[in-house]
Formats: sequence, structure tokens, C-alpha cells
Amino acid sequence: MADSFTTPAAGPCLAVTMNSPDLDAARHFLAANARILELRRFEHLFADGDHAPIRDAVAAYRNPDGGFGNRLEPDCPCPGSHPMAIDFALRTLHEADVWDLELVDGACRWLEEHAPAEGGAVFPGPFAAGWAPYAPWYTPEEGGPASLLSTASIAGTLHARGVVHPWLVRATDLVWSLVDARITTDPEEVCPAVRFLDHVPDRERATETVARLGSHLFQHGMVTLDPGAPGRVHTPLDYAPFPGSCCRVLFEPSVVEAHLDHLAGTQRDDGGWPIDFPAASPVAELAWRGHFTVEALQILRANGRV
Repeated sequence: MADSFTTPAAGPCLAVTMNSPDLDAARHFLAANARILELRRFEHLFADGDHAPIRDAVAAYRNPDGGFGNRLEPDCPCPGSHPMAIDFALRTLHEADVWDLELVDGACRWLEEHAPAEGGAVFPGPFAAGWAPYAPWYTPEEGGPASLLSTASIAGTLHARGVVHPWLVRATDLVWSLVDARITTDPEEVCPAVRFLDHVPDRERATETVARLGSHLFQHGMVTLDPGAPGRVHTPLDYAPFPGSCCRVLFEPSVVEAHLDHLAGTQRDDGGWPIDFPAASPVAELAWRGHFTVEALQILRANGRV
């Protein structure tokens, strides 16, 4: 399948030099600049730290209604619960293997109670109102429709854990209908849709969808093969960060290796990784840098670079 979708390697920019990240520098960056959540994640993943404190750190962002908020998702400063904070919480619990049924049940209950008519979850623009500064893409959509971005990402994590819940049943049907009706040309929606495809139980349907998605990505310029491309771009590692990612078959191994080398090489002198999008505030920028520092190290380790 890779030969059907990939474009030829683009000259010397795809050379692999096998950069290695500096874990000690990353730890110092996180300790000095990041949230306690990201520091605990790093300590668990890379310094033999206990994973239980990660559960406690996530729980600190929980609200009495069972949802999550309180700037857990750095782009939205509102204290109230909203879908993207729930997505952030569930993904963190899954990653650290501290899947807590009490926290998960509360989050699913919140999602069910606040689902739009068609099911799923809205993009959290309405929840951000009155809590500036928030990211400009949090502007509410008229009518509050279900969002492929938030619905697919949350559903993917719940499927990864084998959760059974009425919200997930409707959300899964909704994601399939949105993907089948139109494969979006917005990479910010495709990336969580791919996470859904990684974990949804219907593997035959997921494989068929990935085959359609491959040509779509290249046809609409939604993936950048040049590791050094500037600005806000989406690379093979956004769609297939791990060897087991279902979209990994869309990219030649040499292209993936080049992007891994570039990722390792973008660690800054302060030990952290940069972000390639404008943050809502200086506080949000540091929170995102802490998050993506841990994410970068996870991807590099999963691919044999740490």
C-alpha cells in the first residue's frame, strides 16, 4: 500500500543522522517550566517513577459534575468542564496506565448529559466564552454541532480501553457517518479521526478507510514529507506516530526515519521542544511545550530513538 500513496523521497532533506534526545535536559526543562502533570508523566515514562501520582494530577482538574476543565487543555482557560479537557484527561490516564473507573465513569456521564442531538461532543467554543485569553479557534460554531475532532479523539481512547457506554455507541456511529460522508480536508480533524481508526473494534472497516484516507492526504496536500518545512505543517508523525499506527503503511520507512531524526533534532537548548502554533497566552505556551516535550520523547522511544 505504501507504494500507492507515497511520493518520491525529496533529496538530501531525507537523510537520517540518528540524533538522540537529551533526557536530562528535558527533565530540567520540565521541572523549571512545565506543569506538575507533565513532570510526573516524564518521571513515570523515563525515570522509573510511580504512575499513581499521574492519576492524582489528572484528578486535580476534575469538576464536581464529573467532567474536566480548569485549563487542563491549555488553550481553554475556563474552569468549567468541556470535551477537550475530558479528551486530555482520558488520553493521559490511558497513556500512563492509570485508567481509573471512577474518573472515567464521571467523564462519560458528563459527555452523555451534554451531547448534542446527533450524539458525540461539540468543540468547546461555547465553554470558553467569557474566559479570555483563549485560542482563536475556540470560536463557537453556530448551532453547536457535534465535532469530529473532539468526538473521534475521545471515542478512540475509550475504544482503546474497551469501554462500554451509551455515549460511545452513538459517538462511534457518528464518527463513521462523518468519515464516510466526507473525509475532511482539515488535518486538525483527520489526526483524531486516525486515532479513532487505530482503536475502533471494526478493523476491516478501519483498514478500508485508511486506504481511502491515504490518497486523500496527498491529493489535498494535508501531509508534508519535507522534515524541515517551516510553519504549521502536518507530517507523517502526526498521522502515524507509533510503529503500530494504522496509517504507518502510507509512508515509506525512509520518510518516517527522516522525520524522527528531525524531531529529535528540534530539542531546544533549554531542553524542551517547541510548538509550531500560536499559544493563547505565555502560560499556555509553557504548558503546551511541556506537553509536547513528553509527547516527542514518547514517539522517539516507541520508534527506537531513546
